[in-house]
Amino acid sequence: QVQLVETGGGLVQTGGSLRLSCTVTGTDDNLPMAWFRQAPGKEREFAARINRLGTMTSYADSVSGRFTISRDISKNIIYLQIDSLSPEDTAVYYCAASPRYYSDSSYLSDKNYIYWGQGTQVTVSS
Repeated sequence: QVQLVETGGGLVQTGGSLRLSCTVTGTDDNLPMAWFRQAPGKEREFAARINRLGTMTSYADSVSGRFTISRDISKNIIYLQIDSLSPEDTAVYYCAASPRYYSDSSYLSDKNYIYWGQGTQVTVSS
């Protein structure tokens, strides 16, 4: 059974940084991965994605320049480095796996991911 577990969330002041981790177990397949986030009272939204080899990435406009997605293929861990945090980044952050690295806008929809982690809370105070 494939399981995704996120860690690294916490309480951070405005301007601070966090590095989230998503550990994949139950498979040696380095699936295309993504990070989504869901703020209180809002829909879950796409944040970043990465392909199997870690050579291609995409970011939402709202996080571009501040978020960096990467992966350790040998350990099957996916990271999300978040810099210059603001209160608007407060959300539950989820990692998710897709069956392929989409060539169209399918990657934006959480309906197109087959595995999900339980989420990790990021809270940014001012």
